[in-house]
Amino acid sequence: MSLRGFHIVFVTAASLLFAFLVMWGFFFAEEGDSWAKIMSALGIVGLLGMPLYGRYFLRKAERENLN
Repeated sequence: MSLRGFHIVFVTAASLLFAFLVMWGFFFAEEGDSWAKIMSALGIVGLLGMPLYGRYFLRKAERENLN
């Protein structure tokens, strides 16, 4: 698997894990659990950040001809 292919799989898997973290924090955690709120906030940051990282890497890979 190429470096580019690995990054596509990595960004997809990490985004799905961040989405699960958000869902767990908001819907499945116990009421009033402050750690769940903190983890869901971090999940939102990661969920927004991973596609940005993926796009950054793909543009860099095209510029440097990484396959």
